[in-house]
Amino acid sequence: MPRGGRNFEKSKDFKGSMIRLLQNLKPWRVFLTLALTLAMISAILALIAPHKLSDLTDAISSGLTPSITEEVVGEIMMDDTISLEDKTKFQEVLETAQKDEKEFLVKMDALPQPIYDKIKPVMDLEKVKSIALLLTIFYIVSAIFSYIQSFILTTISNKFAKNLRTRISNKINILPLRYFDNHEMGDVVSRITNDVDTIAQHLNQSLSVLVTSITLFVGSIIMMFVTNWIMALTAIAASVIGFGLMGLILGKSQKYFIQRQAELGNLNGHIEEIYSGHNVVKAYNGETKASEEFDMLNEKLFTCNRKSQFLSGLMQPIMGFVGNFGYVAVCVVGAMLTMNDIISFGVIVAFMIYVRLFTNPLSQIAQALTFLQSTAASSERVFELLDEEELADESDIQKTLQASQVRGDIEFQHVKFSYDGKKEIIKDFNAKVHAGEKIAIVGPTGAGKTTMVNLLMKFYDINEGDILIDGVSTKELTRDNIHNLFVMVLQDTWLFDGTIRENLKFNNESVTDEEILEACKVVGIDHFIKTLPGGFDATVSDNDTISQGQKQLLTIARGMLENAPFLILDEATSNVDTRTEELVQKAMDKLMVGKTSFIIAHRLSTIRNADLILVMKDGNIVEQGNHESLLKKGGFYAELYNSQFESFSE
Repeated sequence: MPRGGRNFEKSKDFKGSMIRLLQNLKPWRVFLTLALTLAMISAILALIAPHKLSDLTDAISSGLTPSITEEVVGEIMMDDTISLEDKTKFQEVLETAQKDEKEFLVKMDALPQPIYDKIKPVMDLEKVKSIALLLTIFYIVSAIFSYIQSFILTTISNKFAKNLRTRISNKINILPLRYFDNHEMGDVVSRITNDVDTIAQHLNQSLSVLVTSITLFVGSIIMMFVTNWIMALTAIAASVIGFGLMGLILGKSQKYFIQRQAELGNLNGHIEEIYSGHNVVKAYNGETKASEEFDMLNEKLFTCNRKSQFLSGLMQPIMGFVGNFGYVAVCVVGAMLTMNDIISFGVIVAFMIYVRLFTNPLSQIAQALTFLQSTAASSERVFELLDEEELADESDIQKTLQASQVRGDIEFQHVKFSYDGKKEIIKDFNAKVHAGEKIAIVGPTGAGKTTMVNLLMKFYDINEGDILIDGVSTKELTRDNIHNLFVMVLQDTWLFDGTIRENLKFNNESVTDEEILEACKVVGIDHFIKTLPGGFDATVSDNDTISQGQKQLLTIARGMLENAPFLILDEATSNVDTRTEELVQKAMDKLMVGKTSFIIAHRLSTIRNADLILVMKDGNIVEQGNHESLLKKGGFYAELYNSQFESFSE
C-alpha cells in the first residue's frame, strides 16, 4: 500500500490476543465481573417485562369486556328475583351477541339493572396497580443497573488505558536504541496513542453490548417459546428471512469495502507524494500529469464508495423491514390464535416486543465482534511493544564515576561491533584520547563515525573489546552514569513546547539566568532572543517558525550549560551558515578548554584546529594525527579534504 494509506489489518491471533487482554485486566476483574453481571441482569429484566406487560394487557382487557360465561348465564336464569320478562330480554341480547357484537354492546346497556350488574365489565384495579408497579420497578432497576455497569466499564477502560500508557512509557525508557532504529517513529507513536485509545474505546463499547445482546437474543427465544411455541416459530421464521437477505447483501458489499480501503490508500499516497514534492512538480511542469493521475484515482475511489455505501445503506431499511415484517407476522398469526381462544390479546403485545428484542441484538453482536477484532489487532501491537527485549539489567553495577572527579581519558581497545550479528560495522577500533583533547572523527558515509559515539555512550553494547573511561570499563558503569558524563549536540535539533529558558534549562534546573545569558552570548543567539516577544520567556516549539540554524544554536547553547567532562558534537554546525559557523567554532574552542571533546564532521574545514583527527574507513582507523600532519601524508584524509575544495571550485 502506498504511503499515507491506512492499514485496516485484522488480528493475527484473535483468541490469543483476547486471552492476553483479559489477563491484563485481572486487577479490575472484580469490577469487570460486577459490570457484566449488572448488564446481564438488566437484560433479563428487560426480557421479563414483556411477559408482565402481557398480564397487564389481559387484566385491562378483561375489565373492558362483559363477563358472559355459562356459569353467569345459568346464575341469571336461576335467580328468582329477576322477572321472566327480563330473562327473556337477556336471552334475546345473547342471541344478538352471536350475530353482531356492536349491536350487542348497544343492547347490553338497555338491559335491566339486576342483569346488567351481574355481567357488566369489572376491572381488577388492584391487580392492574400491582402489575404496573412491578413493571415500573423492573424498568427503573434495569435503567439503574445499565447506568452503573456503563459507569464501571468506562472507568475500567480509562484506567486500563492509563495503565497501558504508563507501562509503555516505562518500557520506552528501557528499550535499546536498536528498537528505534528498526521502527518508524510514527509507528511507535501510533501504538501509544491510536492503539491504546482503540483498546479503551472498543473494549468499553463491545463487552457490555456483547453480554447484553447475547442475553437478549437467547433470552428472547426462550421467553417466546415459554409464552407460545407457534408464535415463537412465526417470529423466528419472519426474522430469518430478513437476516438471510441482509447476509446476501453484506457478502456482496464486503469486496467493495476492501477495494475502497485499497483505493483510499492509493489516493492518500498520491496526495502525500505530490504535496510533499510540490516544488519539484511545479519546477518540472508536472501539474497536468499529477492532476490526471489524481482524477483517475479519485474516480476509482468514488466508484467504490458509491457501491459500498449504497449497499451498506440498505442495512438500516432491511433491519426496519425485518422488524416490521416480524410485527405483521406476529399480529396475523396472533389474531388467528386469539380468535380460536388459544392465546390472549396480551400475548400478541408481548410478542411484538420480543420480536424487537430478538432482531436488534444480532446487528449489535456483529458490531461488537467487529470492535473486538479491532481491539485484538490493537492489543497485539501494544503487547508486541511491551514484549520487546529490554536493556540489560544494571542493578548489580555498583561502580560510579563522578563528573566533577573525571579526568577525561578515554581508550578504545580492539572494539568490534555489528548491528545484526552478521556484518561487522566496527572491525578493530583502537584509539587513546587524553584529557582535554579535541578529537575529530571523519570519514565517508557508513564508515562508523556515529556508531562509535553510540558505543561510547553505551546506547549499544560492544560485541568484543572494551572502552575505558579513566581506566574504568564502560561495562562496569551504568548507562545513566555514562550519560551524566557526556553532553551531546546532534545534527537533528530538538525543542519541546515551552519557553526558551525552559528549553535551555532542560533537566538542569540549577542553571542560573546569568549562565544562560552568557552561553547565548558566546553562541551569538542573545540578540535574536531579545527580538522575540517576551525574550527568554517567549514560547517556542520544535514546529515553530524560527529557522533551523537558530534552533541549532539554541541546542548548542543548551549543551554548553551542561557541566560534564565530555562533549560530543555530531555534525552540530551543519545547519548554520558559514559566518555563524565560524563564530560558533571559536566559541566551541573557548568553551571546550579542559573538556575532552569528540567532533563528527563531514565539512573538514570545521575540524582543522582539532588536537587529534581519527580518519575512519570501513570500521577501522586508517589514519590519525592533526590536520597538518595528515595533509602532508597525502593519504585518505588529504584526498577527502582536497575533494571538498575541488567540488567547491568546480
